[in-house]
Amino acid sequence: MNRPVRTRTDPAEMRARILEVAEEHFRRIGHHKTSVADIASEIGMSPANVYRFFASKGAINESIARRVVNEVAEIAYAIARTNAPASEKLDRLLTTIHHHNKSKLIKEKRMHDMIVDAMQANSAIIKAHIERVVTIFEATIREGIEAGEFKVEDPAEAARAVNAAFTPFFHPILIEHCVQHGEDTEAGLRTQIRFVLKALGKSN
Repeated sequence: MNRPVRTRTDPAEMRARILEVAEEHFRRIGHHKTSVADIASEIGMSPANVYRFFASKGAINESIARRVVNEVAEIAYAIARTNAPASEKLDRLLTTIHHHNKSKLIKEKRMHDMIVDAMQANSAIIKAHIERVVTIFEATIREGIEAGEFKVEDPAEAARAVNAAFTPFFHPILIEHCVQHGEDTEAGLRTQIRFVLKALGKSN
């Protein structure tokens, strides 16, 4: 007699489903207002079952925050892989990261707020994200040095300096402050890019 085949839900698939539902709730009502019970109810399981896959609500928040910041890294990697001159790529990187973060504030305020909370908590996810971005800057600057576009000696140091110089244009809280006070971030961004490219030794 053949026994019926028992199927089990793949743990990776269930984790992905939980995150999918959680992210939908976060975007719609915000991460503070979303409970594990809300997520569980949407999927048709008990909160205890959700905790089999995520140790806490905080762990779910971190996973979603990682997804959001990874969007920036993926965009940056795509720009860095193009065949454009290094100065042009760096300009595009700095401009695109700013526009992405500003767009998150204007169009996806609840996700913006979640990233702000992660940054204020000094999250390891945010630290790792910043390191990835700085590494992309470093590789781009190194390309520029090798091509004779940039004159700096230490690309790692230069990359950290560039990231620090653009904190006002990258940091969600500082971007929000500018938007709330009606400041023209675009004009400031272009001025800062010209300044950084000159500091790197790029001639006009």
